[in-house]
Amino acid sequence: MSPIVVSAHGTEHATTVGPALLVPLLVGWLYLAAALRQRAPGRAGWSHGRTAAFAVGCALLAVALLLPMDGFATHMWQHLLLGMLAPLGLVLGAPGTLALRTVDRRAGRAALRVLRHPAAQTLTHPVTGLLLTAGGLWLLHLTPLYRATLASPALHDLVNLHFLLSGLLFTWSIAGPEPTGHRPGVPVRLVVLGIAVAAHAGLAQLLYAGLLVDVPAPAEQLRAGATVMYYGGDLAEILLALALLVSWRPQPRRHPAPAAALTGSR
Repeated sequence: MSPIVVSAHGTEHATTVGPALLVPLLVGWLYLAAALRQRAPGRAGWSHGRTAAFAVGCALLAVALLLPMDGFATHMWQHLLLGMLAPLGLVLGAPGTLALRTVDRRAGRAALRVLRHPAAQTLTHPVTGLLLTAGGLWLLHLTPLYRATLASPALHDLVNLHFLLSGLLFTWSIAGPEPTGHRPGVPVRLVVLGIAVAAHAGLAQLLYAGLLVDVPAPAEQLRAGATVMYYGGDLAEILLALALLVSWRPQPRRHPAPAAALTGSR
């Protein structure tokens, strides 16, 4: 499949949109095959809601890859889809749980050992996700990095990949349905999410005013892109907060055992 040539704020460059579209198609097919396998006799089955959420995530990812880069507002729509909305659907599909049910037990135990490693616990912490997502946005728009992506299709694709992966990481760390033993409590995750809201809003205001940003786009395009970031980001983060609260299950309070039970009756 030949590359598609798109225009980005007056700069022509080629991107591998066609081959990239194979990613959501392949991922969606693998997920569906694994979900159907769970419906075989003797298995517990798989939630239709999870499957629908994952399908929506794949569809949003495909839409993001198909968007023509003909203005800064479109760039913001792509970021919103790649970094926030598509990851929400993909994460709520619980692909990790489905994968563990599909692979053999030895591979599943190995994957769980990796996830329990201290380095993995640090990587999957909400603060790490916040730094990668919100920090990446500020770095992209307040430095010459965004300008460089207009001249380099490969760099543009790498930045998009970063936002997709960091969005998946942040979304999973906040509202991932898979239970873990190291995820912070709901209050901590809500605070981190609130900081993300403030970070998006602050950057959107700088873009709207054209202050401190390095984006070679007309003022009206900056304002249009800032509006997408401000309101679209709020919508995505509200949906993420709802997903967190809906999936939250309060842990039962543990009462200390009676002294007789600890020491043994005499």
